[in-house]
Amino acid sequence: MDVGEIDAREAYGIVTRAYPFRDLSVDQFKEVARELSSNRVLWLDEESDRLSKSGGSWQYFYSNLSMIPDEETYEVQDMASGRQVGTLDERFVVDFAHPGEVFIQRGEMWRITEIDEEKSKVQVNPIEDPAGEVPSWIGQEIPVPFAVAGEVGGIRGDSAGQLATGASRAAVGADLCTRYPTNDHTASEALLPISRQVEAGTTVPTDDRVVVEFRDETVIVNACFGHKVNGTLGRLLSALLGQRTGSSIGLDVDPYRIELDVPRGTTGNDVTGILEDTDPAHVEGILELSLKNSDALKFKLAQVATKFGALDEGSRDRDRRFGRGRLLSALADTPAYEEALREVFHEDLAVEGASAVLEGIRSGAIELEVIGDRTPIGLDGRSGGKELLAPENADASVIETVRERLQSDRVILLCVHCTEWQRTKEVKRVPDQPTCPNCGSTRIAALNPWAEEVVAAVRTEDKDDEQEKTTRRAHRAANLVQSHGKQAVIALAARGVGPQNAARIIAKLRENEEDFYRDIIAQERQYARTKAFWD
Repeated sequence: MDVGEIDAREAYGIVTRAYPFRDLSVDQFKEVARELSSNRVLWLDEESDRLSKSGGSWQYFYSNLSMIPDEETYEVQDMASGRQVGTLDERFVVDFAHPGEVFIQRGEMWRITEIDEEKSKVQVNPIEDPAGEVPSWIGQEIPVPFAVAGEVGGIRGDSAGQLATGASRAAVGADLCTRYPTNDHTASEALLPISRQVEAGTTVPTDDRVVVEFRDETVIVNACFGHKVNGTLGRLLSALLGQRTGSSIGLDVDPYRIELDVPRGTTGNDVTGILEDTDPAHVEGILELSLKNSDALKFKLAQVATKFGALDEGSRDRDRRFGRGRLLSALADTPAYEEALREVFHEDLAVEGASAVLEGIRSGAIELEVIGDRTPIGLDGRSGGKELLAPENADASVIETVRERLQSDRVILLCVHCTEWQRTKEVKRVPDQPTCPNCGSTRIAALNPWAEEVVAAVRTEDKDDEQEKTTRRAHRAANLVQSHGKQAVIALAARGVGPQNAARIIAKLRENEEDFYRDIIAQERQYARTKAFWD
């Protein structure tokens, strides 16, 4: 930016003096320069081998003073109360968030109902019975390195050996206290799944022993290799199993196990076969092929493309809404694609570590054992989620929140008999049987506070087809209020509950007020799920 124009070789020398780019080849430098030139970030004159500023250079420079990629933040909104629960990063929404998924935020469990990409909002509902739910996502964990996970595997092996020879759990725990900064109770509790595994006569997974267990459509690979290595092995297994079965493979990873949701008929032997037969030298190539259609690569490519000047922030937002697949196709075999792929490998995967594990399995340094059932250690990693939150009043708190919201909502009361009287009131201030003070009629329609067009349609004498339809709906609402009073007003104030659905709710003749509000909540949720279709 200071010199305005520079010889390409001189620019290459400046770049490669920086430590991160010390190994950058001349060909790579040329490819990047061509890419930046095609994006009008700079001008490249290949005949004279010179680089110079372009009209977009200054704008690019000031827009990219920080190389930290920008991420959209999504607002999480509770449908029941309309309040903001918190926020979610774009990476989470891309990788995980789909309607029906369950996650934890602010110490509560929520189910995703709808994702509004244009408004960057995620609509959620609280889980009524958390005791029966396992969250699909509980937050990003601090990665456990290979060495730490391996040490845990070594502790498992030593402790299992002592327990197998008759030592008590308390005695083994006391031995651990001499080696690690912990107390007797914590050490004893940590040893519980190992103790159960030994008592069941089942092999204990360690730093040099992988235990593959399976039952029904779930395979667990108990492997003490840490987050990145297990994540890499998990992607490898899911890619090769998916290729063999022609089905999608579910994957969940932690530092000590890889959980696979597999098609019926797939067994632990299928998994061990892949671990034994896969050439360690082919790991990177297999993963690169499997990543091509992954959300992780598409998300990273959108960020990298912005840094390359291929996308501005507005374009990136449009790309997020309309799908990253087209961006992936457009930038395939470009420096931006290669950089995005490199970053995914560097940040999320450990190819060398995974290859070393496969080499260890081939050489016999790492044992493999298959068990045709679930084991205490295999189940241990999933038990915590089920017990996270189980408040007895979860359902009651949701009902109370919805009741308070509806009572505070405002409605337009319109007399459809004389069509003259109109008032806007909070639901809690509406009398049990609304009556028009002008004509004494009880045919009062309860309308949304923004439904002025409905009022206008009712009062219009020469109506078009749409106004006739709108007027009939208002009369149906008035008939409900005339027959059922304030209960109809409450139902009509709910979101997505028109006269027809309100009539269905009221027709159930709920004696318990909580059941009445449960029916309203169910209808609001149904509306949220189908709103995108009707819109």
